[in-house]
Amino acid sequence: MTASRENWSARSGFIIAAIGSAVGLGNIWRFPYVAYENGGGAFLIPYLVAIFAAGLPLLFLDYAVGHKYRKAPPTAYKKLMNGESLGWWQVAVTLIIGIYYASVLSWAGSYMFYSFGQQWGSDTEKFFFTTYLQNGEGLAFGFVPTLFIGLVVVWAIVMFILYGGVKKGVELSNKIFMPLLVVLFTILVIQAIRLPGAVQGLNAFFTPNWEAMGNYKVWLAAFGHIFFSLSVGFGIMLTYASYLKKKTNLTGSGLVVALAN
Repeated sequence: MTASRENWSARSGFIIAAIGSAVGLGNIWRFPYVAYENGGGAFLIPYLVAIFAAGLPLLFLDYAVGHKYRKAPPTAYKKLMNGESLGWWQVAVTLIIGIYYASVLSWAGSYMFYSFGQQWGSDTEKFFFTTYLQNGEGLAFGFVPTLFIGLVVVWAIVMFILYGGVKKGVELSNKIFMPLLVVLFTILVIQAIRLPGAVQGLNAFFTPNWEAMGNYKVWLAAFGHIFFSLSVGFGIMLTYASYLKKKTNLTGSGLVVALAN
């Protein structure tokens, strides 16, 4: 007897989880500097074109394949076009993403404690590489307790969430952390625009360089950023969609997730 596959409690739970995957470092950290290097405010034009020309179609593809076959990427693509290897490639990419995201999260958690009293001092770069990461000369291996403890804590939290399953794990955690992200990001923005030079930075970012629109590299950067921005092609959205109920509005969900970026 085949065990019944768990579903999201509601479409809103799926949308929040999908937004939680899509809106992250790609939007908050990567997008500003990519836009600045590729025409400033004018970069929004090729980015919007890329969303509708490539982002949404690929997102809908992930949703459709996952929802139809209700399997993990290897099995889903095997049934779709005998492309199991493509599914395993996506699993490998997601594994790599998970490994370095865990490291970044452990750094962020550590720096939350270092922020009390600004323990990094005046030379922040030296503190990060020498004191915190303890980088050595050449190829060297060593045990750094602070990094190890941070990674153990992060992976323990991840495993606890996965143990809870779709509803009590992934969905519940996103309902907690996504509103928290909005609050923290709002505080970050308010603090940033109060810093010296904020006006010059905003002007540099939002003043469009129309000449850059003629550079093909700007358009390549826009289309390349879509994969970071929407989490498409990684098997993540496909897997999320596989837990949707049989009758679900995939188009509406895709538009909400894409525009939430």
